[in-house]
Amino acid sequence: MAAPGNTYFIQERLTKVEPHHESFLKLWETKWQPLAERALYPFSFGVARDFEPIVREMEALAMKEPYEWEIFAAVFRPHAENLSDMANAAEEAGQLEKASEYYLRSCAIWSLSRYPLPRCDGQRHAWEKSKEACLKGLQLRGDLVCEQSIPHKYYVKGECQQIPTWISLPDGASKDYPVPAVLAICGLDAWRTEMVAFADMCRRQGIAMVIVEIPGTGDSPALEHDPLSPDRQWSSVLDWIDSCEAIDSKRLIGLGVSTGGYYAIRVAHTHPTRFLGVVAQGGACHHMFDYEWLSSIDTREYAHSASEAFSWKWGFRGDVETFRREASDKFSLLKDGTLDKPDCARLLLVNGADDGVFPIDDYYLCLQHGSPKETRIIPNKPHMGDEEAFLVVWTWIFKLLGITTDVKHELSLTRFTPRY
Repeated sequence: MAAPGNTYFIQERLTKVEPHHESFLKLWETKWQPLAERALYPFSFGVARDFEPIVREMEALAMKEPYEWEIFAAVFRPHAENLSDMANAAEEAGQLEKASEYYLRSCAIWSLSRYPLPRCDGQRHAWEKSKEACLKGLQLRGDLVCEQSIPHKYYVKGECQQIPTWISLPDGASKDYPVPAVLAICGLDAWRTEMVAFADMCRRQGIAMVIVEIPGTGDSPALEHDPLSPDRQWSSVLDWIDSCEAIDSKRLIGLGVSTGGYYAIRVAHTHPTRFLGVVAQGGACHHMFDYEWLSSIDTREYAHSASEAFSWKWGFRGDVETFRREASDKFSLLKDGTLDKPDCARLLLVNGADDGVFPIDDYYLCLQHGSPKETRIIPNKPHMGDEEAFLVVWTWIFKLLGITTDVKHELSLTRFTPRY
């Protein structure tokens, strides 16, 4: 805790119960619908009207927390399949623009079906289908995104020997003209299918993008319960980037979002010479694991039960109480000495001051340890800092790479706009 009196900066709101936890209908009306109508995360490729029949079915089922995840996923499935069928038909008819849009809209429904991370077969199926639909949709609209299996050179027993990633290279990238790159470090729920929304913007600016999920999420092979597994994963990924002749690894930026921000802070300290700069947006490092913080997190701003999702992500397999009691000693970057390492890559910390998922106190803690960092805390904003934070992040990245552009305009082009 960094606020005066040994309290959290949002101490007075710590136990506030947000209305979206009352039911799925309330979640839609008070939190998700406004985001869907603006195609904002987690509706990066979504259209609000596609979700309206899903909401009606959820209301009829009186769906509310704690969700029965198989039933939850089953409600979404036919609507995602219907859009996929429409995409297939359009593709066969040669209507590639329409097919692309329908595939991406299908991806959005599949993604919300498994959100924040799969805990049942129906959600695991949704994850596989979301990847398939997303790649088809992107490729049909000309986005050069491809799957790349990176050898996990430093794997240990229990880990797969390949790291599934998505790669986007700008036109002209080659051995003779290597380009800078952003290593996108995904979050608890924002995976390749969501982070790829920034790939086309990067491509227009001559930047490659390498997108990788974090331990305990997506297709990351890293052991979720092993505090050192991310170090091995990033070593393998960074070695591959060094070997990729089309990428100039001396101009590599790391970008971690939300829980990925935790890993961004860690990798900036464990691999400080491998990056030109690293960004942690919406991240944390120590107080995120406080028992007091986690005891009331489920009523705050996160859409579902954050503690349940975190317990799965960090390897506690749904045992929320054990997660709350043991995670700090195991994963705190303060307790393990990471924050006090003498060397750290150039590191930018960005978040909303009112974050109810991860305490802003952790950024103050980062500033009190190790080498100096750059920081922007957005007043009166929630987790991730809203659109203002994205402007700060991408302005910093482009400036570091020597790129001059209208960042606000570029970010506006990342927003999905349906035509059909």
